[in-house]
Amino acid sequence: MSGLAAAEPHTILLLRHAEKAAEPAADPGLSEAGQQRAQQLAEALRHAGVQHILVTKWRRTRDTAAPLAQHLGLPVQVLDARDIEGSAARLMALNGTVLVVGHSNTVTPLLAALGGPRLPWLCETSFSPLFVWRREPGAAPTVLRLRYGAGDAPRPAASTASAASADCL
Repeated sequence: MSGLAAAEPHTILLLRHAEKAAEPAADPGLSEAGQQRAQQLAEALRHAGVQHILVTKWRRTRDTAAPLAQHLGLPVQVLDARDIEGSAARLMALNGTVLVVGHSNTVTPLLAALGGPRLPWLCETSFSPLFVWRREPGAAPTVLRLRYGAGDAPRPAASTASAASADCL
């Protein structure tokens, strides 16, 4: 096995932060539903072998990862949500199973930058999707789209004012 293949993670778990609170507007934490979802995430992944947890600088991503990080005794590292290619390169340099908590507009672009499918952004009401990116040495990556925690609110209706919401997951 080459040094590069040994450095590649075999599994990257990508998801959006849990439901956010309305306040403070600049950098909200999680709502009560979001706090429950963060606990559900910790329960769902407690035996998944997560070795690295990466979030963005925003409180809602840190709060989503916090219960799992605390349970596993892992530090939480920060990714630059605006630098998709740089974040992908950083993830590829890690070993083991990696959890990434991002945003509705960063999860699927990061998945594509890792060689996964190009998918629409997540809807503003989508909090349950969990993407499992996996690559065996020498093989193309595979991606599973799972769900965790409570179900999501109905998808927003398409309108001329919000055409982007019509094409979201």
